[in-house]
Formats: sequence, structure tokens, C-alpha cells
Amino acid sequence: MGSASDGKEESQWWYDYVKFNEAYATKIVQTYKEGDIIWIHDYYLLLLPQLIRMHLPNAIVGFFLHCPFPSSEYFRALPKRQQLLDGLLGANKVTFQNYSFARHFISSCKRLLGSETTPNTVSVYGNTVSVDSLPIGIDVAKIEYDAFNKEIDTKVQAIKELYGHKKLIVGRDRLDSVRGVVQKLQAFEAFLEMYPEWRDKVILIQVSSPSYLHSQKIENQVSELIGQINGKFGSLNHTPVHHYQMRIDKSEYFALLRVADLGLITSVRDGMNTTALEYVVAQKFNHSPLILSEFSGTASVLKDALIVNPWDSVAVAKTIHEALNFDDVRKNHLQTNLSKDVVSIQNWTNQFLKSLLQGIEGDNKRKLTPALNRPLLLEHYKHSNRRLFLFDYDGTLTPIVKDPAAAIPSARLISILNKLSEDPKNQIWIISGRDQKFLEKWLGQNPHLGLSAEHGCFMKDINSSWVNLAASVDMSWQQKVEGIYTKFTDRTPGSNIEKKKVALTWHYRGADPELGEFQARELVKELEETIAKEYEVEVMTGKANVEVRPSFVNKGEIVKRLTLTRHGAPQKNGNVDDLNHKHEELPDFVLCVGDDATDEDMFKKLEAIEKDWEADEEFQKHAKFGNFGFYPVKVGPASLPTAATAHLSDPNQVLETLGLLVGQVSLFESAGTVELDDRGHIKNSEQSQRSEAAIVAARLKKTNSTSSRTSN
Repeated sequence: MGSASDGKEESQWWYDYVKFNEAYATKIVQTYKEGDIIWIHDYYLLLLPQLIRMHLPNAIVGFFLHCPFPSSEYFRALPKRQQLLDGLLGANKVTFQNYSFARHFISSCKRLLGSETTPNTVSVYGNTVSVDSLPIGIDVAKIEYDAFNKEIDTKVQAIKELYGHKKLIVGRDRLDSVRGVVQKLQAFEAFLEMYPEWRDKVILIQVSSPSYLHSQKIENQVSELIGQINGKFGSLNHTPVHHYQMRIDKSEYFALLRVADLGLITSVRDGMNTTALEYVVAQKFNHSPLILSEFSGTASVLKDALIVNPWDSVAVAKTIHEALNFDDVRKNHLQTNLSKDVVSIQNWTNQFLKSLLQGIEGDNKRKLTPALNRPLLLEHYKHSNRRLFLFDYDGTLTPIVKDPAAAIPSARLISILNKLSEDPKNQIWIISGRDQKFLEKWLGQNPHLGLSAEHGCFMKDINSSWVNLAASVDMSWQQKVEGIYTKFTDRTPGSNIEKKKVALTWHYRGADPELGEFQARELVKELEETIAKEYEVEVMTGKANVEVRPSFVNKGEIVKRLTLTRHGAPQKNGNVDDLNHKHEELPDFVLCVGDDATDEDMFKKLEAIEKDWEADEEFQKHAKFGNFGFYPVKVGPASLPTAATAHLSDPNQVLETLGLLVGQVSLFESAGTVELDDRGHIKNSEQSQRSEAAIVAARLKKTNSTSSRTSN
């Protein structure tokens, strides 16, 4: 880190890391049996959950990260950040040492992948991954056996005789940049400076084992500090710091933990420091206190340790002085509570597996929206005569992007819509929150498309002009809403106001995600307590936006109009319920697709219409294929609450489904197309959650030689 590089060495590191993970995946897939639980540990195998998921889509996969997960500001600097996050998101459950690390992970997924998140879930690529924290335990019984036996008793006695009545502060760390040995020495020096009465009565015994990443700079700094302290406060009869730069055997280690008058851990960044837990067990009879860095994962578990900021040498020095002066009552109290906080490795294992399986069981019991039955959809489509297609735009036909202006229709989408509209049996409507100008510019070239702008405020029928359905509505509320929006825009960098002819929208997709969500909640609260009480308007929350619009206009009303009339042209009395419908003109196939809260109005209205029609015997006579086909479809994870009866994972699956209807995609391919590399692995992480059938389909396209390489 720090020096410039041409990237070749880093590329080789990444290649080796991928191969290492793939080797594990290959072996696991070969030995896996249905019902097995796969539990993956630590940063060496961050890619493994996704690699396994590609081959075993129904496997139960748990992941536990033993080291800290950095904040998104640090994690975003990694060139392979998306691949690492995608790898982890192949697990059913990702667990960390404490909630702070879990929060960093969730934040990284939100900021870098644009995932929908809650405090304990991440939803991405159609799946919801559980995120949790569970501090690791130790094998208490084994440590007690190793720490309390005759051999250790002898060594404890030898150490006591060697140091006499002097107080012993014990530390044991790797000699690297995060274990805080330098900070510990600086604090100890400050302690001797501030409390001269302790100078010839206290010894710091520091055991420093070699680090995986050797740092000569830190080693030199530690040696310099030790020389400085011993030279300044030592004498012929007393050496304040005894430094052992070596790996000591287990018996010497436990003897030191038992004899210590104070444990001192000052790591500047750490996962679960098991030395702290082992110290508590070893102090079963001695009851000496423990000073613990607030940056250690263990600090959230050992609440009766003396928590310090290792960067504040003076504060640590004061805490050392206080701890060495504790009376027996205080020490006994702390030890009793600390002992209760130490979790056995057996209980930790049981808790993790129980939580993992309960999550799977909960997913099975929870009302999950089933995947759209595409073979049945195709069959209904073929046998129907009057088909109605109702599509949201953003997040449904095109992916959600940071800049709404960049969400232009792809050539593939235009081709599919053109093909659909060529069939006279099809009536296609785009019902969007977008304004007229956007829809006209990007979709208006097809004269066979119906367009509805601003969530139903404006309609443009086939070969017709725009109609304003809110023309007679009082719009005086707009100025007040814009004033409130402006106030929130000023305090939320990256947010902006979209002024439409009727609706007003406040967007915060360009803002900090967490700040944006907080401000959106505050904005909705203010709007509902003021504008919504004064005017007939509705406050709607969408994906990274808040919108205010007339309450009588919504997508549901537009769907009702379009479903109950062959075209959406307003009737004289404006009430479609009063129409004398001809059953043979009503649609016998309706596909309605949307992705956010505003689309729920469409789904609910279709549900109500479907129930009415099911009870209408006259209509049933005109249903050509068994029953009529109503398909309200939610785009997103199956776990999202919705009134829709089916779901598709993302806009790509929506286009695949429409491609199936117009013959651009085969039924087998519509299981979810993926692109594989020469080894048979999915190239693009966004495709990694596709069905097993899609992966098989892609692999069947490979040559025999490629298939042979894949199996190897």
C-alpha cells in the first residue's frame, strides 16, 4: 500500500484468490449431499458463498467473518469491491463479531450495490440475505484444563519468585499495525511519568509474536520505545518493560495470564480478541481486572472490562492507575460479571446454526411471492384474443439508475415493445411516474403504445393526444410543497426537485443513502402533518423519492379505466363503473408489471376486478382458455410484501418474459439467461442469482472441450 504500482502484482493476487476460492467450491460441490449445511469462515473465502450458490442453488450456506469489516468509505477503495460483496451475498446468512461490523457491511451493500437494506437484511438480485452479529466463544472447558494443572502451577510459582512483590501487567499481541503494541507502550510510559510512586513497583511483560505481514518499521518503533522507557525509568535493579519477541508455548502463556495483576489490550482495530476471553478464564481465582480497547470486537461482549481509547495515552495511564488500586471487593465483582460474559465455543456454534436454520424455516413459512409461471403465461397468451399489458417504467422495464435522466429505454426494450404492438390483439400501456415530455421523447415514436404520465394524471391513447385528468383540480398546494421541498434540498446534498405539471417529486438517489432516507422520513412526516391535512393530496414514497399528487389520481384508477374499457378514453360521465360493458370486449389476458409502492395500487385494483369477474357467469362464457389470465407481477425479491401474485427478480427477467411471448426467447432460455466464462462460471455478478436451469442452459451451449475444462 502507498507506493505506485502497475497493477500486475495485484492482478496476480486476485487471480490466486479466485482460484483458491474455486478450489474450495469444487471440492464442496463434489462432496455435498442434500440437506448438508455449509458453514464458511473468514476473509480467505469471501467469494465462496456465491461460487457454491451457482452450483447448489438450494444449499443452506452460512458465513462468519472473524475479522472486522471496514466502513464503506474504506471498503469502496478496493478495486474488486463488488465481486467481494457479491460473493458474500451468495450466503443465506452473513454473521459478524459485532453489530458495528454488520452495519458497515449493510452500508457497503447499500452504497456500492444499491441494495435495499434493513438493519438486518440485504435484498439484491431477487434474494434477501440475513445479516447478524454473534460474538465468538472459546472452549472454556479446555482452557480451564490447560490453565489449571500442576505444570502451570509450578510455572506460576516460578514467575512469582522471579518478580517478587512487583505488580505485573501482561500483554500478548502480534507485532503488527492493528494490535496496538506501540499505543500500549506509549500509555505505559505516560503512566510511569504521571505516577512516579509506581516506577519501581510495576513491570509490563509484553509478548509479541511475529505477524503474518512483517513490518520492520513497527518493530523498530517498539524497540525504540522500550529502550526509551527502560532508560528513563529503569535502574540496575529494575527493568520496567520485559519484551519477549517470540512465540511462547501454551504452558508459559497460561502461566502469565494466571499470574497477571492486570491484563492490558490496546488494539486499534480488532475482531474478537480471544486473548481477552482466555485472560478472564485464567483469572478464575486471582480476579485481576482487564483493560480493553474500545476498538476490539470483544469490548461489546466484556462489558465489565475497563474500556479505553488506546489513542488517548493519558486516559489509559489513569485507567492503569485505577485498576492497580482496586480492592478485592471491586475485583471480585468485575470477575464475576466478566465470567458470565464468556461464551463457550459449543454454545456459540449452536447459536449460529440455530439462527441459520430458523432463518431458513422463517423464509419457508413467510409468505413469499412465487416466481411467475412463464409456461402458463405463454399458454394463456397463445389462447387469448384481447390482451392488455400494463407496465411501470423505472425499475420494471429499465434498471434503477442514480441519474433518472439516464434511464433511457434499451434497444432490446424498444424491439420487444414494437414486436408486441404489431399484434392487433395486444394493447400496451406504459403507466409511469415520469412526465409527458420524457415518455413522449423515448416511447412516443411507437404510435401503438398508450402512455400514462405522472402516475395517471395524464393519458395518451393510441393515435391520440394527451388528456389531463387533473385539469379541474386545485393546484395551489404545489407552491407550498415546493417550499418544503426546497428546505429539505438545502439540507440534503445530492437531492433535487422534479417539477411536473401536476405532481411534485423530491429525489434523493444522488444523496448519501442514510442521510437521504432519514431526511425522506422527516419530509413525509412534515408533509402529512401539513399539506395532506389541508388539501386532497397523497404523499407517496418511492425508490429514493417522495412525491405529492392529487389523491383521486393513481395508477390503480388508470388500470381500472383501461381494464373496463377497450381503450382508456374518458367517458362523458367520467365513471367507468356506470358503463354498460360488453363482455366480449373485455380483456381475457392482463399482464401488469411494476416494482414499487405506487404499483401496488395497480395490483390491488386488478385483484378487485378479478374477483368481480370470477363471480360474473356471463363473463366466464367468453373466457376462451379455461379461465381468463390475470398476472399482477412484482419486480424484486420474493420476500417483499405485495398484492401481486407473482414476481420477477429484475428488469432483465421482465424483458426475457416479454421476449418469450413474442418469440425472441425460447421457454428454456427464459428460465434466466446467463453468460459463462471459459471455465463455466458466471461472468457477471448481476446474473449470479439465476435459476439452475439457466446455468445448465448456458453450459449446454459450450463445446465438449469447454465442458471438460469446467468439470476439471
